Amino acid sequence: MRLNSPKLNIIYKACMKSAKSLIRDFGEIEKLQVSSKGPGDFVSSADKRTEKIIIDELLKAHPDYGILSEEAGEINKNNKDNRWIIDPIDGTTNFLNGIPHFAISIGYEEDNEIKCGIIFDPIKNELFFADKGNGAFLNNSRIRVSKKKKIKDALIVTGGPKQISKNKDKIFSEYINVSKNVSNVRKFGSAALDMAYVACGRFDGYWQR
Repeated sequence: MRLNSPKLNIIYKACMKSAKSLIRDFGEIEKLQVSSKGPGDFVSSADKRTEKIIIDELLKAHPDYGILSEEAGEINKNNKDNRWIIDPIDGTTNFLNGIPHFAISIGYEEDNEIKCGIIFDPIKNELFFADKGNGAFLNNSRIRVSKKKKIKDALIVTGGPKQISKNKDKIFSEYINVSKNVSNVRKFGSAALDMAYVACGRFDGYWQR
């Protein structure tokens, strides 16, 4: 891996360590404890376990850095200059239904600007990473967006509306309108992987309301 950035190396180690636990949990989904955060929005013991491993690793490297995480909220919240941003399982619904399409997502923010980050798909063993000024990669290969020029040829991906959305009808109407003007539309259930796939040219565009 071309992980020349010290921050990327820290993120990589946290991803790899947490992925071992996550893969094990995915193999034992029926045994996981699952609770509801709201309509159609769930959190499992795997979310919390993965998040704890990541946070422990990041704090070990920089105890004073801020952390913003989906489940734990903010840690060292007074430090806004150096902050890790974490989603332990992006695609939780896929994960809980045994669908092997989810990712660990960690970014590093410095002075209100994202400097680097990793999206790791532990099932397919695909590591998407980018470091400002040094390009974006999938494992050891540099990635680039699609070269398609015409929207009618584009394969577009979307997250679609959440169950609690008050604008479902408007979003579905927009979905239909978009689908009429492109090659096709997909909804895979992991926004992090959707955008990583756009970055490497698998999808031609992404939109989300």
